[in-house]
Amino acid sequence: MSAPPDLSAISRIGIDESGKGDYFGPLVIAAVFVTPVIQQDLVLMQVRDSKKISDGRILEMAPDIRRLCPHSIVAIGPQRYNELYAKIKNLNRLLAWGHARALENLLQQVDCDVAIADQFGDQRLILNALQEKGKQIRLVQRTKAETDVAVAAASILARAEFLQRLQKLSQELNTTLPKGASPAVELAGRMVIKKYGQDRLSTVAKLHFKTTKQVLGEGDQTGI
Repeated sequence: MSAPPDLSAISRIGIDESGKGDYFGPLVIAAVFVTPVIQQDLVLMQVRDSKKISDGRILEMAPDIRRLCPHSIVAIGPQRYNELYAKIKNLNRLLAWGHARALENLLQQVDCDVAIADQFGDQRLILNALQEKGKQIRLVQRTKAETDVAVAAASILARAEFLQRLQKLSQELNTTLPKGASPAVELAGRMVIKKYGQDRLSTVAKLHFKTTKQVLGEGDQTGI
């Protein structure tokens, strides 16, 4: 579907996710409703892609965005994530399911004709996952969607939720669970197994990552 000439001139829903590339912690999808008036406030707040903002600033900005904008946040914890991935066996399909849930939840609160999301796979994946309300919306998927302030706001809410949940998991284990998928992440994974046993790993990590093989000593690659 082609985008209207200027999406910033209309009310729309932005959708984005966080945690997709992080071994530890949840996958979080946020949907945010933005009107042209709200957009002016978001611009004044310097809302932009969360990847360009420090974690500390993200945690400061998120409460203001939540107060300002109708929103929906879907957080899929590691255990549930692993269950869903075992059934779906495809990250893009799992992402589409999460995007559809966040969008449907927000459409219970607001009336909106257009939603914008990052291009991560076949557009039909999200459309097929939508239910009655969602199927009436016009979905625009494009690369670098975070340049739209509605998607940028969603990216901040998703990242803030991810960071808070990752911190909570770290506190529960009394072990720092790093972001990303790196040697430090592998070391933390080994510490989790050493302290709590292998079964505990599925409650804090996304097991389909190749990092799991490293943690278990079964391979020599890192990443997803």
